[in-house]
Amino acid sequence: MTENQYKRKNTSVSLINYHFVFCPKRRKRVLVNGVSRRLEEIIYQKAKELECDVLALEIMPDHVHLFISCHPLIARYQIMFRIKGASSRILRKEFPHLLKLPSLWSRSYYCGTAGSVSSETIKKYIANQNSH
Repeated sequence: MTENQYKRKNTSVSLINYHFVFCPKRRKRVLVNGVSRRLEEIIYQKAKELECDVLALEIMPDHVHLFISCHPLIARYQIMFRIKGASSRILRKEFPHLLKLPSLWSRSYYCGTAGSVSSETIKKYIANQNSH
């Protein structure tokens, strides 16, 4: 464990890592080519705004794996709300073919927590998603 993985505030030190999986409405395979590249930029931008660090990210045509480290002050539903909300607005504006979907993202998502012991396992799992 390196020192810079910890999140520090005035009165606390934390290590909170979330593994999110979320997908487009109806699991449509729309996260391809320019859409996936732009989505990656948006996710990194929103993570920075939320003072979170993206540890691993893999965008598949029909779902996204995001492994992110955050302060305990931001709830996991807020992370998803902000990332999905911003990416939906931006992507649907820049890629009009996405307007055919009733909404870009499904309302549901998976969230698992990980400490330092299993973080490497999750990173490897996400990195290997493209080979399956």
